[in-house]
Amino acid sequence: MKFKYAGLVILICFVFGITRVSAQEWSSAQKEVWKTEQDCWAVMAKGDLNGFFDYFHPDYVGWDYSSDLPSTKEEMTKIFTFFYGNAKILFYEIKPLVIKVYGDIAFTDYKYMLYTEADGKKKSEKGRWTDILMKQNGKWLLIGDHGGSTEEK
Repeated sequence: MKFKYAGLVILICFVFGITRVSAQEWSSAQKEVWKTEQDCWAVMAKGDLNGFFDYFHPDYVGWDYSSDLPSTKEEMTKIFTFFYGNAKILFYEIKPLVIKVYGDIAFTDYKYMLYTEADGKKKSEKGRWTDILMKQNGKWLLIGDHGGSTEEK
């Protein structure tokens, strides 16, 4: 009988623990960083690749799960132009998990879901990213990232 109650208590603590983490309140600095992430994704979803890369610092280096090596801003511009140049983003959703701000440096961990259409074919993708941002001249810029699709190919 005691074990039934212990299990119930553990379950309740687990559920309330999850609720507390997902319902956290962000500081104004964290909200500012997350707004940058949202704006960056919105520009990409509109198909404005030049506007999208305006959010990237000139010294950006990122590493997608599917790449053997990290890529510079110039290399990422070529990759995105090739893969998303004729693709249309039908829907996307991003959900923040962690946002940390340390002065002019911040990082975000978030999950994403993306639906695209290219050449008459629809594709869905889920994944996660860690983005590293640096504030310059009052604007948050992406200086590094790591992540990508978490689905097996």
